[in-house]
Amino acid sequence: MTEKEWLECDDPTPMLDFLQGGANDRKLRLFACGCCRRNWHLLTDERSRTTVEVEERKADGLMSESALAKLVFDPDAPHDSPRFISFPDAWIAARDSSNDAAWDAARRETDPLNAGDIQREAQANLLRDIFGNPFHPVTVDAAWLNSTVVSLAQAIYEDRAFDRLPILADALEDAGCTNADILNHCRQPGEHVRGCWVVDLLLGKQ
Repeated sequence: MTEKEWLECDDPTPMLDFLQGGANDRKLRLFACGCCRRNWHLLTDERSRTTVEVEERKADGLMSESALAKLVFDPDAPHDSPRFISFPDAWIAARDSSNDAAWDAARRETDPLNAGDIQREAQANLLRDIFGNPFHPVTVDAAWLNSTVVSLAQAIYEDRAFDRLPILADALEDAGCTNADILNHCRQPGEHVRGCWVVDLLLGKQ
C-alpha cells in the first residue's frame, strides 16, 4: 500500500492487511472497540456493551486475564456479544470486529449494500484516526507538554470528550506547537475514538 492509497482508502480490509505484523495490539484492539461503538445502539443487551468496555480496559492494561476469561466463557453471554473478545490475536480481533460491525449494521437497514459501504468508509477513517499516517510519523516536542496540554489530553481520553480536541489544538499552539499534522487533526471534523494518534502521542501511549 502506498501513502496515497492509505490516505484515500475507504475500506479497512487492505489497511489492516498493510498493518498486519507492524501495529501494536493496543491500537488494534481499540480499533475493534471503535467499530463496535459505532453500532452502540445495536448492542441491545447490556452485557454486549460491557464486553466492549472490558476489552477497552484490557487494551490499557486495566483488566486481568482471569477476569476477562470469566466473561469470555460465560455460558449466559448474549448471542450478539462482539466476537473479538475471544480472539487472542489483536489483528484478527480488529479484522473480524470491523466485518461484524459492517454486516450487523447493513442487515438492519433497508439499503444494506449502501449501509455496509458507509460503515466501511467510517472504519477506514477510524484507522487513520488511530494510526495516523504510518508513512509520515510525527514526534512530540517535550516543550509542548505543559500541564494544560497534558491535563486536557488526559481528560479527552478518559471522558471520550473528543469535542474538546480543537481546544487542545489551541493549547498546543499556545505551548509553541506549529506541527500542521497535529493541529489539523485536532481541528478537522469527523469521528475520533480512544487510540486517537494525537492524544496517544501527547500522553506517551503506544
